[in-house]
Amino acid sequence: MKNILVTGGMGFIGSNFIRFILDLNQDFNIINVDKLTYAGNPENLKEFTDKFSNCYRFYKNDICDFDSIDKIVKKENIEYIINFAAESHVDRSINNSTTFCNTNFMGTQSLLNAAKINGIRKFLQISTDEVYGSLDFEDPPFTEQTPLAPNSPYSASKASADLLVNAYYKTFGLPVNITRCSNNYGLYQFPEKFIPLMITNALNNKKLPVYGKGINIRDWIYVEDHCKAILEVLLNGRIGETYNIGGDSEIANIDLVKIILKHLNKPESLITFVKDRPGHDLRYAINHDKITRELNWKPNIKFENGLEITIQWYKHNENWLNNVISKEYLKYYEHQYKNR
Repeated sequence: MKNILVTGGMGFIGSNFIRFILDLNQDFNIINVDKLTYAGNPENLKEFTDKFSNCYRFYKNDICDFDSIDKIVKKENIEYIINFAAESHVDRSINNSTTFCNTNFMGTQSLLNAAKINGIRKFLQISTDEVYGSLDFEDPPFTEQTPLAPNSPYSASKASADLLVNAYYKTFGLPVNITRCSNNYGLYQFPEKFIPLMITNALNNKKLPVYGKGINIRDWIYVEDHCKAILEVLLNGRIGETYNIGGDSEIANIDLVKIILKHLNKPESLITFVKDRPGHDLRYAINHDKITRELNWKPNIKFENGLEITIQWYKHNENWLNNVISKEYLKYYEHQYKNR
């Protein structure tokens, strides 16, 4: 059995990865550590607690608490650490960068120290394409050689963590990999993120807030495709290497919103343009040739199919939505869009 510590496993990508890897029915013990902030939702894995009780355990802990992490790593004989845990919303990082620096940088340091002391087989850092900064419309996609040039407190905190991971590899010989993915979408995503926010607002006939003119372009990847790539890197990635993971699905925000409205048979009059986000990156695009060449991975879910699956899931999971959308969340976002 491979004992894997997954941090941030109650969040969107982390919980989808746990679902994916446990459903493979292979030799994996998953130990999930999550602080359970607003975006960490136990309902994402509710049925897995009993179904996989022999190979899945959960600890409510903060990754910044080194002593507790070290005890878990020792107790569970951890061989691999996958760090999904992160504060991840750019808007929130603009309003409160301290939390992002603490979790995304200091939390990563805590995990790296636990990994180093306990001699784990691999530390896998889940990062983001946002560390590369912004592309113009005609620029080639990001490669692993693209210099880091983050433009928001969120992306700066993630870039800093990536540099620290590489430093532990170079200085201490810690076996590491870093993955940098494009924008994820799919099931169980907290509805402050772009696609679920647009879907849920449209379902409730509420305004769909679009920054600026909606011309910003993102490359989208279905979360299950991302999970498959992560497992490939964990098991087969060359030590010390970074792998970009992209979806081959670039689309402007305004065009995506219109597609969602069409799927739901809602009028485009619901679209409302709001003041642009400070330092809003124009375009992200990922070149994934390296992981395709070395690990034979490529995205399989076409964007139109993944989007349809996602829309239908949100339509039929109102209870999940109602449970995760707290009054605090609604109050926060009503204030955000009112003042932009």
